[in-house]
Amino acid sequence: MKLIFLYIMSLVLTSFGLFFIIININLLNIGYSFWEYVKYIISKWECLTFFIGILLLIYIYERKIKCK
Repeated sequence: MKLIFLYIMSLVLTSFGLFFIIININLLNIGYSFWEYVKYIISKWECLTFFIGILLLIYIYERKIKCK
């Protein structure tokens, strides 16, 4: 049950973070360089939830492989 909760939570975090990364891609049109955009993404907690979700998914998949 805990594994299912973590899986759903990681999917929600990943989609939430990816949503904000895509929304903020308009900064490239304003005049930001690619590296300024990356620095901006790393500094915002909304966008960092994408990477937290990915890390949770990696943890869940590694755990499933080890249990078999």
